[in-house]
Amino acid sequence: MIKRRNKLSIYKRNKLLELFVGGVTARTAAELAGINRHSATLYYQKIRAMIAQEVEDQTPFEGEIEVDESYFGGRRKGKRGRGSAGKVPVFGLLKRGGKVYAKIIPDASGKTLMPIIARKIKPDSVIYSDCWKAYNAIDVTKFRHHRINHSELFAEGRNHINGIENFWNQAKRTLRRYNGIPAKQFNFFLQECVFRFNYGSVDEQLKALKKWRTKHLI
Repeated sequence: MIKRRNKLSIYKRNKLLELFVGGVTARTAAELAGINRHSATLYYQKIRAMIAQEVEDQTPFEGEIEVDESYFGGRRKGKRGRGSAGKVPVFGLLKRGGKVYAKIIPDASGKTLMPIIARKIKPDSVIYSDCWKAYNAIDVTKFRHHRINHSELFAEGRNHINGIENFWNQAKRTLRRYNGIPAKQFNFFLQECVFRFNYGSVDEQLKALKKWRTKHLI
């Protein structure tokens, strides 16, 4: 939990929250709020750290869940998809009609993915995935598992992972707007994308941030 409250006035903090929700960069927010650029950058960092913690603490999903991995960043040419050079692997799951969860992973093996699935999805839920071998272990768990073979088709009735793939596309478009993200900060920016997806409207986002700010004392 973030324990030290920023020295900015409540008016300035409210203004920065509003500008953050509006997608305004920290540099521009500093000018609009009439504060030092470094103060705005620090407060934005605290907002993203707060979001990352709240997203990680959200309750397990249940119902119909789509799971998938994606790869972010990197400019090296060569292999795409699983095993891409110079990219950050991320695993995600999405409750249909609900929220998304995304986590940086060291690799896309079953040993890595299954503990996340077991922790973040309630038993008896229906899981949709592609045919990646790491998902084989789902078939012997307490979940119901459906696969879609992307080499043949993208959807077959309710058997698809279009929802989580839509989130990947949105997140990548958002992150491309930044002129490079330091590796140590990437997860915070990723969780910002999760937050904006989960709390779609400006009013919902601002309401959530103000509630969390009281809890985290920022």
